[in-house]
Amino acid sequence: MSDFPSFPPDFVLGAATSAFQIEGAVYEDGRGPSVWDTFARRPGAVLGGATGDVACDHYHRFREDTALLKGLGVRSYRFSISWPRVQPTGSGPVNVAGLDFYERLVDGLLEAGIEPAVTLYHWDLPQALEERGGWRNRDTAHRFADYARLVADVLADRVPRWITLNEPWCSAFLGYAEGQHAPGAREGTPALAAAHHLLVGHGLSVPVLREAGAREVGITLNLDHVTPATDSPEDAAAALRAETQRNLMWTEPLLKARYAAGEDDTWEDLIRHQSFRGPGDLDVIAAPLDFLGINFYTPSVVRNAPYRDPDPLSRTADDNRFTGVGIPEVRHTAMGWPVVPHTLRDLLVGLRERYGDALPPVYITENGSAEDDVPAPGGAVHDGGRISYLDGHLRSLAAAIADGVDVRGYYVWSLLDNFEWAYGYSKRFGLVYVDYATQRRTPKDSYHWYRALIAGQGQGQGEPRGGGRT
Repeated sequence: MSDFPSFPPDFVLGAATSAFQIEGAVYEDGRGPSVWDTFARRPGAVLGGATGDVACDHYHRFREDTALLKGLGVRSYRFSISWPRVQPTGSGPVNVAGLDFYERLVDGLLEAGIEPAVTLYHWDLPQALEERGGWRNRDTAHRFADYARLVADVLADRVPRWITLNEPWCSAFLGYAEGQHAPGAREGTPALAAAHHLLVGHGLSVPVLREAGAREVGITLNLDHVTPATDSPEDAAAALRAETQRNLMWTEPLLKARYAAGEDDTWEDLIRHQSFRGPGDLDVIAAPLDFLGINFYTPSVVRNAPYRDPDPLSRTADDNRFTGVGIPEVRHTAMGWPVVPHTLRDLLVGLRERYGDALPPVYITENGSAEDDVPAPGGAVHDGGRISYLDGHLRSLAAAIADGVDVRGYYVWSLLDNFEWAYGYSKRFGLVYVDYATQRRTPKDSYHWYRALIAGQGQGQGEPRGGGRT
């Protein structure tokens, strides 16, 4: 397309990655093992037996990747800190060598005119904490706040935007209920305890970050646009259960200091054993946010379904009597996800209608597309499907802003092809193609498209609002 969607003058256009997916160097400079290092070595856990041992070798190539960001023209770069690199066992003193890496990265970004945006937790829990119960254990929430202080005390003078957690739904349910992600557990009430303790850890870390000087503090949720498959009451109830699990169990405590009204129907006996909730927890969780990060890829259509396991004692926390149905006659990405861009606008407008003034400013902290990228003769990567996906979703985002939703920025996922969790290296989301055998980076057509879009907004490179080292 020759024209681009248009955004307000201060709108942030950026790119995102996460530590475990790109850094590699898992045994270097004092880094401790994470749950993903352990999980990836479980036979059959990750496609092809892939690990994050090398990934994109970003730990050694971060200057090259910073140059790619500068060439892209992004105003901001969202990356995550590896907790076990900074604090190898999840408690105790800081690993200076590990934190030094992030200081070099932040300083390099600022020198390139790029604003750093830090995510403190993108799923790589120190294995030592998992061995003490992981997020099922309330103590992990307190250890997370301690870790937040260690990082912010060093970086808050240069990093203006902080995200506590990335997609706690994935950590709690894919990790502790479905067993698809680390640590690979299939549990009931303990998975709900993990979800709650993730929120408590977030709430405890918010004042810590503010005391250290963080200017903007938020959390990133992977919220879902859910619709019922039919008009039947049964499907409507199933859709509410899906929305409770994926959206309301997070947004209600965070934004309204209350638990989701539909949780009894969603989890029944699992939620009635809620000794993991303590007095005052909601006040902690609902610490005021400067922004809400939203990751969005695809919508869901669901119908009513029976329990997958008829035995109540064997059910996991994801067994909520709903199941997804296909969305025909739309393109699907390499992940098998339907591409329905207008649902991003619908999700955002729905949030504003539900929460009104309680909804803080929004950043889209991830949005992107996995495609079957193959270099052409000569090495170019023509990824028209990704360009179409990004264009449609950015237009949908512009429509939400026109409808009055306060959206401040957008981060494309992802800068680089990377370790895609249980899919290993089989799925490619990057604007930059990575040849994992040689670590050669090749900007795809989508990289050049996104660069042109950014230039068309008149943003280019400017002095990042994070300032320099003081």
